Amino acid sequence: MTTTEIFDSLWSEYSERTPSAQKINELFISKGNKIFNDHVAFRTFDDPRVNIEVLAKPFLAAGYVECGDYTFEAKKLYAKHYEHATDKNVPRVFISQLKVAEFSSELQTEVKKMIDAIPESELHTGQLVFKGRLWGQPSFDLYEKLQAETEYAAWLYVNGFCSNHFTVDINKLETFSSLQEVNEFLKVNGFKMNTSGGEIKGTPAQFLEQSSVLADRIPVEFKETTKEITSCYYEFAFRHEMANGKLFSGFVTGSADKIFESTDMKL
Repeated sequence: MTTTEIFDSLWSEYSERTPSAQKINELFISKGNKIFNDHVAFRTFDDPRVNIEVLAKPFLAAGYVECGDYTFEAKKLYAKHYEHATDKNVPRVFISQLKVAEFSSELQTEVKKMIDAIPESELHTGQLVFKGRLWGQPSFDLYEKLQAETEYAAWLYVNGFCSNHFTVDINKLETFSSLQEVNEFLKVNGFKMNTSGGEIKGTPAQFLEQSSVLADRIPVEFKETTKEITSCYYEFAFRHEMANGKLFSGFVTGSADKIFESTDMKL
C-alpha cells in the first residue's frame, strides 16, 4: 500500500467513529484552511503477536523508519514513533503498547485470551492497524474490571486495533498562528478540551505544544447491555523551531502522558 492508500483507509474508519473530527475539519476549512496531519497514533499490547513492531509493518513497508522511543512509567506504557525516510509531508506514526506483565495476573490472563481469540490468519497479514476488534463481542463486566486497573486496556478491549487519534498540524493552518487561538476557536464552537495537565500540554521551551478535544462516545453493544463508550479523539500540535532552525519532530513524554487521557471515561 502507498502512504496515500494507508492514510485514506485509516481516516475513513477513524472519521466514522469520530464524528467530531470531520466537524472540526469543516470548521477549519470554512475559515480558509487546508488540513495537514502531524501524526496518527495506535494502541496495542506488548505480546509479540500484536506488539509495536507488528502494527508498524505497513508503515515500514511504505518507507517509514523508527525515530524515537518513549516510556510512560505511571501508565506502564512503552511507545515508538516513526517518520517517512524521504517524504516529510506524510504524518508521523506513534504506536504505544501496554506493559502487560506489570499488571495483575487477572488482567494478564484476559489480555492473553483476547489475543488467543484472534484468527491466526489475521496475525500474519501485516495489516492489524486496519482490523479493529478481533476478539468478538465484549463483556461490560470485563470492561469495568479492566478499567479499574487501566483505562488503556479497557479502551483497547472495546475498540481494538485502529487509529486512536489523528492530529492537526497547526503550523500549516493558514488562519491560526498559535495553539491558544485554535483552542479558543474550538471551545466557542462547542467542543470540550482535555484539561488534564492543563489545556495545552508542553511549552515552547520543549519545542512542542499539544492539545486535544475529549474523545467521542459511541454506543457499544456488550454481551450484557449497550453503553456509550469513548472511541477516538482529535489532537492538535504546534511545533517550535530548535536552535538548528528545524522544527522539533519528536514527542514529549510528559505531554503525551496527559494526551492519552482524552479517552478516559472519567473526563
